[in-house]
Amino acid sequence: MGSEPPGEQSRPGATSAPVRRVRPEDVGALSACLARAFADDPVSCYLFPTPRSHLRRLERYFRWQFEHVFLRRGEGWTTDDLAGASLWIPPVQRPPSAAEGLLQLATVVPILGRHTGRALQLLDVLERVHPKVEHCYLGTIGTDPDRQGRGIGSLLMRVVLDRLDSAGTPAYLESSKEENLPFYGRVGFEVIGEVGGPGSGIPRIWLMWREPKPADDGSSTTRAAHPSAG
Repeated sequence: MGSEPPGEQSRPGATSAPVRRVRPEDVGALSACLARAFADDPVSCYLFPTPRSHLRRLERYFRWQFEHVFLRRGEGWTTDDLAGASLWIPPVQRPPSAAEGLLQLATVVPILGRHTGRALQLLDVLERVHPKVEHCYLGTIGTDPDRQGRGIGSLLMRVVLDRLDSAGTPAYLESSKEENLPFYGRVGFEVIGEVGGPGSGIPRIWLMWREPKPADDGSSTTRAAHPSAG
């Protein structure tokens, strides 16, 4: 699933809540939090279009992401009060084996149900344009709707982006809402392509890349290594 910034407009009540790694005992609360954050997201509505089961299945899907993807193969960050989460796949992670891939598919099919085919179609499109150069992938970011606009999303991004800057590592994400592009742009992501949209059978999704920022200049990014996409 694509990434969703948590409404970062400046307003009173900005937070400086401590950011920490996601723990297994956080998964239930954070899955519900992300389901609320993504309730109207085009990709979540594409995957789970039935209104009466939309939130329930979306929450189960995020729980699956935590348990079968990000806690096993990546990393997750949240705040002490579990107000949001960012989920990442580091650059050195090996791809899942065929057996692991089949197990993942078997465990997610009961959640997707009769819409499994459209999920596989979306995954195939995104896999084909996913950059092949080494990078850190931001798979999901979201903040509880009641806590949006307080800078939590920025904190959940910066904890990893600062480390990537120090290591000289690029980052990549997919955004399914055009209004969210400026949020990512403010931290250095640039649109490098898009997929989907009217007539394609899948939602429109913007592909975004971020070069690490030099330590001596926090306002610029290096453009030479941008991968092509779309």
